[in-house]
Order: sequence, then structure tokens, then C-alpha cells
Amino acid sequence: MLKSDATPARKAVSAPDGIPVPKDNKRTQVIAGFLRQIEPAGPGAEPAVVEGAVIDQTPLQGTTPTPQPAPSTVAARPAGEIELKLLVDAHRIADFDAAPVIAANARNKGVRKHLKSVYYDTPERALRRNGLSLRVRQIGARFVQTVKTEVADDPLRRGEWEASVPSLAPDLALAMPFIPEKLRGALQAHPLEAVFTADIHRHARMIDLPTGAVEVAFDQGQLTAGDRSLPVSEIELELKSGSASTIYEVALLLAEQGAVKPSIRSKSARGFDLAADLPPAARRPRKLRLDPSVTLDEAFATILRSCFLHLLQSLSAAEDGRDAEGVHQLRVSLRRLRSALDLMRSVGALSNLDALRSEAKWLAQALSAARDWDVFRLETLPAVATACPAVAGFDALGRAAARRQSDAYRRAHHALDDRRCAVFLIGLGHWIETRGWRNDVAAEDLGLLAEPAINFAQRILSEQHAKVLRRGRRFKSLTIEQLHRVRLATKRLRYLGEFLLPLYEDRKSARRFSRRLAGLQEQLGAFNDMAVTASLLEGLVAEPDSAIAAAAIAGWQARASVGVQPVLQGSWRDFTRARVPWSSQG
Repeated sequence: MLKSDATPARKAVSAPDGIPVPKDNKRTQVIAGFLRQIEPAGPGAEPAVVEGAVIDQTPLQGTTPTPQPAPSTVAARPAGEIELKLLVDAHRIADFDAAPVIAANARNKGVRKHLKSVYYDTPERALRRNGLSLRVRQIGARFVQTVKTEVADDPLRRGEWEASVPSLAPDLALAMPFIPEKLRGALQAHPLEAVFTADIHRHARMIDLPTGAVEVAFDQGQLTAGDRSLPVSEIELELKSGSASTIYEVALLLAEQGAVKPSIRSKSARGFDLAADLPPAARRPRKLRLDPSVTLDEAFATILRSCFLHLLQSLSAAEDGRDAEGVHQLRVSLRRLRSALDLMRSVGALSNLDALRSEAKWLAQALSAARDWDVFRLETLPAVATACPAVAGFDALGRAAARRQSDAYRRAHHALDDRRCAVFLIGLGHWIETRGWRNDVAAEDLGLLAEPAINFAQRILSEQHAKVLRRGRRFKSLTIEQLHRVRLATKRLRYLGEFLLPLYEDRKSARRFSRRLAGLQEQLGAFNDMAVTASLLEGLVAEPDSAIAAAAIAGWQARASVGVQPVLQGSWRDFTRARVPWSSQG
């Protein structure tokens, strides 16, 4: 159970017009544990007990409430929710509501609610920048305040704590126990303000499957921030009991009814981006944390969840298209996933690996051209044009490249909208959550999964490191094709290092080796980018008025390739001299 500091006085808040703000703190609630009773889905339905709650108490005026222990029959544990969203066409949401999986397994016809929510933060967005959200929701005559937090390296789980409040104005005192101590000062120094509102009509139904119970909420409405608004049309799947794999089972069955897009992007994230008029953020993957004593089976689960989370986090930015980093991070996430699946091949033949890897490769290839044109238009062409102002034709070349880029993005969006993409993502999530690789491993190889992951890591990293060194022999005399093979082997070692070197995190050599490996891959990647640029220019030389500019870029790249060689050779030398952390002397 979390322990709170002394309860701070309530801060004044700025609320939307027409929202009453209480002037005193006569009614207080005490955080008493992490259980809350969810309202039954309808008459006759059993209430579902899930994590994350408060217990109402109304102390005498002027007294200071004190946190109480949770009931002895309940194990104290972090509050949370397990949830996946499916974005759907607003005109089709009724069809999904009538889907066979709903009709056959729903407890009843469900309940309909009108949810009005206000999301709050400081003017500097201190909560959002630290992965937190604070909202107050009106449900009929009740008002519920909710604090939510992100959970590292898990695509479905979020921390969640609720409390009843008297109005749409937040009670900061009730939220404080769930706010990191480093943020409490900022919240006390700066009053909260209303950032955006959500007006949602929800039809919620509880369905029961052999593996668990899921609340299926059909949400339609809009988010509003100032004079900007964003429609909402989605199906929210929240686990109430049983295995998290149940969410994916339901999602796969709903995908049979029509187009769906899996998403873990909350209404909070969408609303804050709407208020700031920003595209969805494209995040780099979080650094993995693996205890040296972890089993190989648990290491596989952690690595795959990390890859899947990165993939889902990148989807919205890639689909939005305003930030080139979206497509880039989505491609990186797919490469990481393919590397993780290749890693698992070392345990034995796994029947599902090839199918999953094939789908990841298909999607990555659909995004490849968009990324290549992004780099050319946003990096290569501007750099050369700035350096060669006397050369004519860069504007014409830029317009021609923009047309190619637009075509590439259309192909990328077509793939992301394809049902094949949705089924791949949902199926991947289900396979990870059920640890489907256990079913594929031969009986004689099952024992490997129970062994320490660090033993497996030593063998795999040693083999790949040796392959890089073999391909890089006589490095100074390698051809372009041979350098490309070195780059591929180095990239694989880099991803294996991201997955497995956390097992050696306590060794300085691990950090030193990672830096030198990253430096080598960066230089090899720059060398490869020049080859990609050459292939792009071949398709642009026929464009009117752009030939001279295209020749200037080609010449610039040829000159740069000569300058890159000494730096590249230095990176290779540093890499070969680095002590490997998995050795007994590491």
C-alpha cells in the first residue's frame, strides 16, 4: 500500500465556465486500499472487483484524515487497469455491438452512460510530462476523480486510482498519495487548470469467456480543447477478471466484423495533443531491465512485451504522418521485433515464428520507401542545398521528391489500414500474453526455458560477436557489398545487445561495449544512407530542371564517402578493442 505524506491543503483550480468549484473541504475521502467495486453491467450482474480505489469517509470538520489499512482479507497491491482500444468507423459501431462474440457471451443488454470528463494539469504540463493524468468525470449525479499512470514495458497495463469528489473540480489532496514526491512541490506551487473536456456516450457490456471477463465499452463522442475538437469512435476492452489474453481473443473476434485499429493511446494523450495542436509523439523504446537471475522464459516475455509496446506506441504517429519520426520508430520497432523472434529460434524450431516474422517484414517493407524519402527531403537535400547555394534546381528536385514521398506515404497508410495489419498486431499480442512459444518448443528443449537467461546470453552474444569480427576482417580493403554485410551483422548484434546486455548492467564493460557498438553501427549506417540516396536519385534525374541539383547531391555524397572512411575505420578499431562484458573478466 502506498503511504501518503501529511495531506496538503486543497489548491484553488481554474475550471471551465459553469463548473462549480467548492469553496471549502468539508467532505473528505480517505485512501484505504486498492480495491474498488465496479458497478454491475446491469440488473442481475455481479459486481466486478478490480484494483484501484478509495473508501468514502466523512470526518468531522477540521480534523485531518489519516490513511487506513486495507481490509485484512485483501492483499495490498498497486492499482491498475488492463485495457486495449479498437478504433472503428463511427457508422459501423452498431455492427460491432451486435457481433456474435457479444451476442453470445454478454451477461445482458448492458448499460448506457453519458460521461462528461475534464482533464487537468499545471500550466507547464508537469503531470503529462511525467506519464500521469488527472481527470474528474461526471456520471449522472456522481463525480469521480481518477489518477492514471503509465506502466513501463507493458502495452496493456496502467496504474489507476479513483475517488469520489463533490463536483467537476479536482481534489488535489486525494491525488497526492499517487503523485511522485518530486512532483508534489510543482503541483503545490502551480494551480491546476482545465486543459480539455471529453463528452462521451458509452454503451458498456460485460462478456464472459472461459479465459476471463471483459467489459466491452462502445464509445462515441468528442474531445474539445478551446476551439479545436476531435471525434471519438472506439471500442474499449477492459479486463475485469481472468487472463489478459482474453482481451486479444475478443479483439480478434471483433476484427472479423470489420475494420479495426488496435490502439493503446488514451483519450488523455489525444486530448493533450489536441490542446497543444501537436501530432502524436513517436517514442524511442525504453531501456530494458533484466535481473541477472531471470529465467530465459521470463526474459523472452519481457523482451517481446518491450518490442510490442514500442510498436503500438509508434502506430499513431506513423498513421498521423506529420512527424517523420513516427514512420521511423515504427520501422525500428518492427526490426527489433524481428530480431527478438530470430533470437528465439536459438531455442529450437518454433512454428509460429516464421509467420509472425513474415508479417513484421511485410509491414516494414510497406514503410521503407516513406522513410527513405523522409531522410532525403528533410536531411540530405536541405544540407546539400544550403552548402551549394549557387547550384540551380534544388527547388524542382524538392518538388519531385515531395511527390514521391506522398506516394510512399499513401502506400504506407494503405498497409496500416489493411485488416492484415490489425490481425497481425492483435495476434502478436495474444501470442505474447499466452507465451505461445511454450507450445511450440519441442519437449526436449523445454528445459532451456527454465534455465538462467544469462547462460543463453553468453552463447548468443559470443556467436554474433564472432560473426561481426569475421565479416570485418581486413576492414580497410572491404568492398561496398562487404561493408553492407558487416552492417547487417553489426545491427543484429546491436539489437541482441539491447535485449541481453541488461543482464550485465552492473559491469562497466557492458556500457563501454554498448557505446562502441552503437558508434560503429552509426558510421556503417551513414555509409549505407549514401547508397540509398544514389538509388533515389536515379528515379529523379528525368525530372525537369532537377538534373544539375541531382548531380550536385551525387557528387557531394561521393566526396563525403571518402571523408567517412577514416572515421569508419576508427570506429571499427575501437569496437574490436572493446572488452566483451559476457566474458568472465568482463
